[in-house]
Parts: sequence; structure tokens; C-alpha cells
Amino acid sequence: MALEQQVQKDIMAAMKAKDQVRLNAVRSIKSAILLAKTAEGASGELTDSDIVKLIQKLAKQRKEAAEQYVAAHRQELADNELAEAAVLAEYLPKPLSPEELEAKLREIVAEVGASTPSDMGKVMGVATKRLAGLADGKAISAVVRRILA
Repeated sequence: MALEQQVQKDIMAAMKAKDQVRLNAVRSIKSAILLAKTAEGASGELTDSDIVKLIQKLAKQRKEAAEQYVAAHRQELADNELAEAAVLAEYLPKPLSPEELEAKLREIVAEVGASTPSDMGKVMGVATKRLAGLADGKAISAVVRRILA
């Protein structure tokens, strides 16, 4: 089942269960999908990988908002944002463990033929495309830097 249809079904399920946190989180996904489909220059269709990117962006926004709420001593708002981020994380692929990430990056380094820190750009270009949704860009960068050092 396509991710978009799953989101629609989950909205209905959250409404029936009267789960407000889940409903708000899933509705934000639906809203982001509609905005992306109707954006200027958009084709009107989104692939599941496009939707995953949207969900990653939403989850990151929730985590950043929670950090700001904690800094402002508004723990109840931070808890709500973190609860929504947890719901959004259910739609994302399972992230790679540090060991799996390093193994995949070593393969990419060998494939690209990189050997010095100046080759980092080549490796990052391939790695960010291939590992999109599976690892954070900062984590990828740190491991590549360590491998090439």
C-alpha cells in the first residue's frame, strides 16, 4: 500500500480512537503532501521516497521546536512536540546502526575510489543519495571524515 493511502487510513483510525496527538501528527503529513503536490512547478504526483523526505522534515521541525520549548521552560509543549515526532518516526524507515552506516560508507568510498580528505565531496554526493532516509547527513559526514582521515 502506498504511503499516502496509509496516511489517509491512519487519519481515520486516529479520529475513531480520539487520539489527538496522533491525529495532529498524521494530519501534518497529509497537509505537507497536499502542499508539495500543489506547489508551483510540481507534477501533482509524489513517490513514497518524496513523502519520506517530507516526513523527515516534519520530524526534524518537531524536535527543534521541542528543544526551544525546553529552553523556554515550557515542558508540556515540548512533550507534545516529542510525542508528535514519535508518531512521525513510525512512518520513516529504520535508521542504520553506526556499524551498518560505517560498512555502507566504506563500500561507497571504495566504489568512488576516494582516499584523501579532499575526495570527501565525491563520497558525500553518492552517500547522501544512496542513504537518504537511513542516516542523518551529519552522521554520514562525520563517518566519511573519519574514514578518509
